[in-house]
Amino acid sequence: MPVYRDEGVVLRTHKLGEADRIVTLLTKGHGKVRAVAKGVRRTSSKFGARLEPFMVADIQFYEGRSLDTIQQAETIASYGADIVDDYPRFTAASVMVETADKVTELEGSPQQYLLLVGALRSLSRQEHPTELTLDSYLLRALSLAGWAPTFDSCARCGEVGPHESFVVQLGGMVCVTCAPPGAPHIIPEVVVLLDALVRGEWESAEAHTQENWNRAHSLVSAYTQWHLERGLRSLEHVAR
Repeated sequence: MPVYRDEGVVLRTHKLGEADRIVTLLTKGHGKVRAVAKGVRRTSSKFGARLEPFMVADIQFYEGRSLDTIQQAETIASYGADIVDDYPRFTAASVMVETADKVTELEGSPQQYLLLVGALRSLSRQEHPTELTLDSYLLRALSLAGWAPTFDSCARCGEVGPHESFVVQLGGMVCVTCAPPGAPHIIPEVVVLLDALVRGEWESAEAHTQENWNRAHSLVSAYTQWHLERGLRSLEHVAR
């Protein structure tokens, strides 16, 4: 059976037997891969901390029938050490890898891989406020998966905005005609913030108030949970 090599970020791990571990990775070229790391839980393991969540590694796999086997692993980026020591960053990173796991359920992509690695790097270096980094990642990951939210026109009829209502089930902002009864009204500043997060316009996003950050996060969380259909367990633990 063939041997292949790829770089990947560790999404999650599960114990297997007394010393092994099943590692789920999002790789750059092979999508999501589940592989066995033999003996990794022993103190003498050659893999050490290279296969912990949030780590990025260059890995050699041996292809198996149901699970591949990890033969070699060399660290590319060690983001985990900085992230796990800070609870807000840890919970945000946990949401990111859980989201990546779900949006690549059927098929991965280099874009999703690069987006996740970039978000974890930014999080570990504290380049931007943690909550903004998380919300920007969620909106971009959903956009790459085909669920891009609409902010400048009605998500249902296409009428050019600005509009006042945001409906997660319809895909974003909607006009007065299309808005269902009880649709929440969103102030224009929050719409501008959400659009800045999708575009990665950090200077604009960081200029908003904490109150608007919180409002935006509530919308992003609801939008993410709806489109992923299954709830994100880690999202409940995000520290605010």
